[in-house]
Amino acid sequence: MRKVAVEYMRLFKPGKHCAILMGDSRRNKHFIPITPWVMMSFLEAGFILREDMIKMQWKMKSIRDKWFGKKYDFYLIGHEHLYVFRKPNDQERTAKFKESMK
Repeated sequence: MRKVAVEYMRLFKPGKHCAILMGDSRRNKHFIPITPWVMMSFLEAGFILREDMIKMQWKMKSIRDKWFGKKYDFYLIGHEHLYVFRKPNDQERTAKFKESMK
């Protein structure tokens, strides 16, 4: 994912935005936090995090009432992250964005 973030950094014009919608996963009934890894890859590439919107996954309202976690030994992942990144301008002072950058 780091290579993708570096390539996006090269392709995007300064001051423009990039949005990524993604969710986490499970393997062997264990949670795999993919979204923070992707976010950190983009921050390390030089992007500034503009927003992190968390949205409910499609059709989760009807499923959550019927799903019984104890019966299946795991719970559904009911959210996705929409990350909005911005490529800083060439002459921009980024010190004021230090909490949103790496």
